[in-house]
Amino acid sequence: MDHNSQIQIPKVKLGTQGLKVSKLGFGCLGLSGILNTPLSHEAGCSILKETFNKGITFFDTSDLYGHEGDNEIMIGKALKQLPREQVQLATKFGLLLSEGFQFHVKGTPEYVRKCCEESLKRLNVDYIDLYYPHRIDTTVPIEETMGEVKKLVEEGKIRYIGLSEASVDTIKRAHAVHPITAVQLEYSLWTRDIEEDVIPLCRELGIGIVAYSPLGHGFFAGKAVTESLPTGSIMSSHPRFSEQNLEKNKVLYSRFANLAAKHGCTPPQLALAWLMHQGDDVVPIPGTTKIKNLNDNVQSLGVKLTPDDLKEITDSIPISLVCGERDDAVVSKYNYRFANTPLMQ
Repeated sequence: MDHNSQIQIPKVKLGTQGLKVSKLGFGCLGLSGILNTPLSHEAGCSILKETFNKGITFFDTSDLYGHEGDNEIMIGKALKQLPREQVQLATKFGLLLSEGFQFHVKGTPEYVRKCCEESLKRLNVDYIDLYYPHRIDTTVPIEETMGEVKKLVEEGKIRYIGLSEASVDTIKRAHAVHPITAVQLEYSLWTRDIEEDVIPLCRELGIGIVAYSPLGHGFFAGKAVTESLPTGSIMSSHPRFSEQNLEKNKVLYSRFANLAAKHGCTPPQLALAWLMHQGDDVVPIPGTTKIKNLNDNVQSLGVKLTPDDLKEITDSIPISLVCGERDDAVVSKYNYRFANTPLMQ
């Protein structure tokens, strides 16, 4: 693969409601820490501008990222230096972090509106392109949460609605209130359970798939294998990166790296290419704090794979041999499989 060639990133339809995004998105979480040391706003804006200049126009953030919405504030500053109408901006609400690294979820109509108004201010924009509940509040009927989000669409404050880590039942019921444009879930070579239930349903309903952690929290980029985890990263406590599991998972990485070499690309490029070959409706949102990694991710669009290649890649990472749960115990209770909500009274 010619690493100097200019890759044109195509636009694809995300869902059937009219939203078009770049085939490769950008996850903004890492710019504000948690996975690594946070960047200054100046450095973060520089990354975002370079991302846009490469043709990646789909930015994903959340009111949870960074201290007191710091990530949204950073993105708002970057957007002042970019053509707003050419950026597809996604943000999320409803997942709260309390002391002791404990999460809880809130999806009441009043809270939905409060979060949206605050995100609009931090982002310093008139509208949000795609708005998601970050996790599903299993104490509130999804119809109540969605009813308020629908009003925000009608008021022009948001343009499209998404769901994150939502169960099949929740997706169906939410879609009946207002058409859903995208469902965001963890999807990578070592997390593929959504292929059994969520992806078929989304395709039936005309809903796009946004794949977060497409590189397995950096595993397929060599994190904790060929390079150390970043200082301050929460991934050191992740089940798949714990010492005993990691040693076994390194065997899978080694096999996968050999396969990448065979295709003339890097392991992260092959992992992203595999995902993008799962369908035009699958949009990965890898994040990075390094321009070199950004350039490498863009080059993944130049990796061409045949059906036989895809099978070989899939078979190289047997799910049965991946060691460790996909989530830390603190957040595993919010896995999409448990995200059913009560029926409306």
